[in-house]
Amino acid sequence: MSQQTVAPGPADAKSLSGVEPETELASADAEELAPPSGNSGVWIVRLVSIIGVVGAWEVLGRQVDPLFMSYPSAIAVAGAHMVATGELLVGLMSSLRTLVVAFVIAAVIGTALGLLIGRYRMVDAATDWLVNALYATPLVAIIPLVILWFGLGNTAKTFIVTILALFPILINTTAGVRNVPKQLIDVGDAFAANERQIFTKIILPSALPYMMTGLRLGVGRAIIGMVVAEFFTAITGLGALIVKYGNQYDTASMFVPILVLMLLGIALSFAVRRAEEWIAPWKATEE
Repeated sequence: MSQQTVAPGPADAKSLSGVEPETELASADAEELAPPSGNSGVWIVRLVSIIGVVGAWEVLGRQVDPLFMSYPSAIAVAGAHMVATGELLVGLMSSLRTLVVAFVIAAVIGTALGLLIGRYRMVDAATDWLVNALYATPLVAIIPLVILWFGLGNTAKTFIVTILALFPILINTTAGVRNVPKQLIDVGDAFAANERQIFTKIILPSALPYMMTGLRLGVGRAIIGMVVAEFFTAITGLGALIVKYGNQYDTASMFVPILVLMLLGIALSFAVRRAEEWIAPWKATEE
């Protein structure tokens, strides 16, 4: 008498493996979708690296003549003294006022011009030579001319910072508009979208990551322009502190505004990156 082989049903599969098939599939999918672990390890390595560099700087800096180099503990003491006297806060506020005003002006002008140059060929033909010429010119060389135009006040500082921060924003915005897929614009034309709708619905969302990258680059250039302007025009702000303590050969105090500028650049770049994640969340998911 022949025996028939019966395929195991759902109950049999559960009895054989101890887990329902749907549960196994869900577990496998959850493992594939789970974010990669190891972020804590990255932060540990980063922290150890920072401690190692600061420690080496402390040890080696003590072996060098204080006239030429300082070390972290001496810089911390000098920074605490400058904070207590209010000198550092006054210099920081003076620099920040110029930086914020000039960066906003550069962002507005650079974004608007970048959109126009990238979108309209006639505007590009009329301005590309001027943009390329000014971008290739060492703008520090025109500071004497800026002093003749605006004097030694805050107007000259604002102009220098604006010019230095303008071109990264303008060039990246132009590149973003030019990299918008032509198929998307053709779809907009096919559905009878007007120019305003094409700009707001197609061009701006596609070019936004390029624009935010330009803003991040512009922040760094703006800080450089701020320090250069404070060196050569209005001797105020953090740049004035660097000049003051450099002339006094007080390297510990001179390093304090330098480190503040470094931290300021990191903080502003981080803020722009966070703004990009909020404005264009799809860019973060693509990465």
